[in-house]
Amino acid sequence: MLRVEKFKFYTKKTTWGIFAILAMVIGIYPLLYLFNDGTYGLLASKPSELLNNFLYNVGFYGHIIFGGVALLIGWVQFNKNIRAKRIRLHRLIGAIYIISVLISGILGFYIALNATGGIIAKTGFSTLAIIWLTTTILGFNSIRKKEVDRHEKFMIYSYSACFAAVTLRVWLPLLTNLFDDFLIAYRTVSWVCWVPNLIVAFYIINNIKLKRMIKKRKKSLA
Repeated sequence: MLRVEKFKFYTKKTTWGIFAILAMVIGIYPLLYLFNDGTYGLLASKPSELLNNFLYNVGFYGHIIFGGVALLIGWVQFNKNIRAKRIRLHRLIGAIYIISVLISGILGFYIALNATGGIIAKTGFSTLAIIWLTTTILGFNSIRKKEVDRHEKFMIYSYSACFAAVTLRVWLPLLTNLFDDFLIAYRTVSWVCWVPNLIVAFYIINNIKLKRMIKKRKKSLA
């Protein structure tokens, strides 16, 4: 029994560590776009007329910079010690996260309408932007009403949508190799980068609910 508990403990710590490292690495990844030419990374798949469009450039760089900030700091909010002992820091990081999401999400929706891969990719990425914005706003409204559990639920969904920035970069090279076609891979990743994330978020939320119910029942029986 003790070995099982130790295994669970170290597995949880390792998973959390990998999660945090990926969030931080991809969070600063937009800097590479700033120090390279205008055809770096995903921009290489865009037509020249789009790359020369001022509004698109504002949208793209604004999206990745503020999205990077949200990704970089958002994971810290799930640290129990910070939430319990450093509530002011939790609120400050939360405010920065929400502002970053609002900017990045709105700009993300705009650039999604110009996504490579046609209607499938456009629909996938624009739906992601809407979900990210909606869950974040609902999370913010919930905490304003002192509905902590509801706030936690929506912010888990919000960050799972934010984490699509990471999963996209994991899935895209794998799908490109699998299909041997970038366009098919990009259309697929426009959905695969976030749908599984929401499924995982749903599992986490329900697991939290179950643990709280068990804890409450034990207290009532004590």
